[in-house]
Amino acid sequence: MPSKIHNKPKTKARQKKSQRYSLPKDSFAFISEGQTAYSKEKPFIVYYDDPKRSIKLLKGDCIKILNQAGENSVDMIFADPPYFLSNGGITCHAGKMVSVNKGKWDKSRGVEENHKFSLEWLKACQRVLKPDGTIWVSGTTHIIYSVGFAMQELGYKILNDIIWYKRNAPPNLSCRYFTHSTEIVLWAAKNEKSKHYFNYQLMKKFNNGKQMRNVWQISTPLAEEKKFGKHPTQKPVELLTRIILASTKENDLVMDPFCGSSTTGVASILLNRKYVGIDFEEEYLHL
Repeated sequence: MPSKIHNKPKTKARQKKSQRYSLPKDSFAFISEGQTAYSKEKPFIVYYDDPKRSIKLLKGDCIKILNQAGENSVDMIFADPPYFLSNGGITCHAGKMVSVNKGKWDKSRGVEENHKFSLEWLKACQRVLKPDGTIWVSGTTHIIYSVGFAMQELGYKILNDIIWYKRNAPPNLSCRYFTHSTEIVLWAAKNEKSKHYFNYQLMKKFNNGKQMRNVWQISTPLAEEKKFGKHPTQKPVELLTRIILASTKENDLVMDPFCGSSTTGVASILLNRKYVGIDFEEEYLHL
């Protein structure tokens, strides 16, 4: 931090500006009141805050929040963005035909606008990642290729594409396509200079002493994971547990910009990681 700021502590505006852009001493200093000083209205509401366990849930637009959060403050990000699948079609759930519509947040705005959105939130995430931080993004074929291209445009370093194979995927009712039973999870470092963390030995141990491959067989969320309610694109705790253990250390800060029912948060707490979750829908933050 420049010395002239220390020499003039009474200049409040300059102090707030330096706080907004400096590396936080506290690894949980993701966002604070001072970091919103240049906006007339805060871009978020603190929906839940547990300082003892280092957990925060913020209600608001993730792009606006991330653009005012501390730079280089997050160790790892897991993002499950809208798939833009809500097009009036049908799918199978619990053996019944149901609508694929999930909400206004999942409606497509067209290919170009969808990709623009991917660029915007990925750029905001890149800003808050620490120099050696990484991001994981889950998606189906409808959005994941846009995400991968946006990552390349922004200078991320793509490390792996994980194929999550769902052992208990629902059948395809139309009988006109192969049954959708996978999702792709892209793992990327902040940029080409990043020296990312990977717990290779632990992953090898989980795989019976052999190198873990990029095809993961994990079932969709168990019934007990939905006992307090559910999200239409909820991820299993097992998936997030593996991701967090593979790419973070204890007390690292994990952030989820589309947290939904906060599976990422549950796994983070169980594994002794700090956590910040962001979502626009209070219905899902309540879960």
